[in-house]
Amino acid sequence: MTDSIIKTIEIAAPVEKVWDALIDHEKFGSWFRVALDQPFVVGQASTGHMTYPGYEDYRWEARVVAVEPMRRFAYEWPATGGDKELMESGVPVPEWTLVEFLLEPVDGGTRLTVTESGFDKVPEPRRSNVMRDNDGGWAEQVKNIRDYVEG
Repeated sequence: MTDSIIKTIEIAAPVEKVWDALIDHEKFGSWFRVALDQPFVVGQASTGHMTYPGYEDYRWEARVVAVEPMRRFAYEWPATGGDKELMESGVPVPEWTLVEFLLEPVDGGTRLTVTESGFDKVPEPRRSNVMRDNDGGWAEQVKNIRDYVEG
C-alpha cells in the first residue's frame, strides 16, 4: 500500500512485557529515544523532545488515539519526516499520520506490528520524503523495542 508503512517483528517476551514497554511513557522513551513530559492518555497530547543522538533539539508531538490493553496502542503525529525547518516554522502541519502498535501472542512470545498510515493526504514531494525517512525509522524502532524488551 502506498498509504502505509508496516513493520512486523517477533519478540521473545510475553504480550504483557511488550505492552508495558509501549504504554509506560518512560519505558517507551528509553527504547524510542524520546523524553516524554507525561503519561499517555487517550484524547490528550503527548509532548517532549527527542533524545536520539544528533536530534536532541527536535520536539515530540503526538495525540493519543487509543489505549486498548494488551492489544493496541495508537497515536497521531505531524507528517514532518523530521523536517526541522517545517517543525519550527510556527505553521501547524495540517497532515497527521496514524501510528498503531498491534500485539498478538505467538509461540515463544509476541508479534508486534507497527503501522503508520495516512500518507495519501500529504502533498508531494513531502509525502515521498516522509515515507522514506519514516520507513527507515520504523525498521530501527521495531528492533529497538525488541532489544529493550528482550534485554
